[in-house]
Amino acid sequence: MTEKTVLTPIAWGEKACEALMHKFEPEQLPPHYFHYHQGVFLSGMEKIWQQTGEDKYFDYIKRWVDSQVQPDGSIKEFHREQLDDIQPGVLLFNLYKQTGDERYKTALFTLVPLLKSWKVNEEGGFWHKDRYPNQMWLDGLYMAGPIAAMFAEAFSQPEYIDMMTFQALLVHEHTYDARTGLLFHGWDASKQAPWADPVTGQAPEFWGRAIGWYPVALLEMFEYMPEDHKDKARLAEITKELLIALTRFQDPATGLWYQVTDKTDHPDNWLENSCTALYVHAIAKAVRFGYLDERYMEYAWKGYQGVIDTLMVDDEGYVVIGNICIGTGIGEYAHYIARPTCENDLHGVGGFLLMCAEMSLAKTKSAI
Repeated sequence: MTEKTVLTPIAWGEKACEALMHKFEPEQLPPHYFHYHQGVFLSGMEKIWQQTGEDKYFDYIKRWVDSQVQPDGSIKEFHREQLDDIQPGVLLFNLYKQTGDERYKTALFTLVPLLKSWKVNEEGGFWHKDRYPNQMWLDGLYMAGPIAAMFAEAFSQPEYIDMMTFQALLVHEHTYDARTGLLFHGWDASKQAPWADPVTGQAPEFWGRAIGWYPVALLEMFEYMPEDHKDKARLAEITKELLIALTRFQDPATGLWYQVTDKTDHPDNWLENSCTALYVHAIAKAVRFGYLDERYMEYAWKGYQGVIDTLMVDDEGYVVIGNICIGTGIGEYAHYIARPTCENDLHGVGGFLLMCAEMSLAKTKSAI
């Protein structure tokens, strides 16, 4: 498809938005309740809106949120015991800013204070959800970190930043692997989960998308944290080290990364688009923030082009993003390899939009 070489990153982002807008009326986005699947997709769309100013994107986001947030500010349905259902609250800040509608603020004050009484393991780490007691997953920082940092700044409640930097440091401490520089998918403080290492409690594998959520979350949090926050320098160094480690596992032929990140020589391992999109976003954003040298954009552009090269177009002319792992729990290598893939999945498209928005900024910067 020759247009792959001529479209700008923001134009690819718009094409992905249009494909999903064609497929779903906003009120019909799955699942039917307030959840991160819609949240990450619409967060990506919001970044496309910020660069294009296209009202149709803002209106689409607002329609979904308004289908979930009642006139009194209550949320129609969400699971208050899982971090996954906190994340979509990030969409409420811009809606409140743009409209002044108090119900968005009311919804935020319903969601974010739940973190103050969240169930924690013996070291103070947030349970990912009730049915996974004592378990911290890398994904969880994306679900709660950015919204907490945004809330802290918007409503002058800095304790929420302290809360989430503690979580970020704790999950890093217990998932970090010195051999590879990567982070295991999760950690069970009780060491009781079937997958948990009996000594460390660590998950057995490095799952691509989970590793992506961690630096994406931190870089988003940094936008709302004071520069002199006591944990910021350490977390910035962690972000830098992780992203540099990831460059060593990029497939040199395609620019993509693998479903199980480190096992690049396993013939049954496969290249996965959503983790690649998240890594590209994070590398480019870390360069923009000055945490990584400009030369790392070589890896970002190679990964970006790798994803673009996989794109297809359906019979109606809409872009199709494939090679997206469906959601997954924690398991052994064979568990991740056996996970099905899907096309135009919401969190896969969300990652793609985050990538396109950030690479658009990088392209603009390089043109100056």
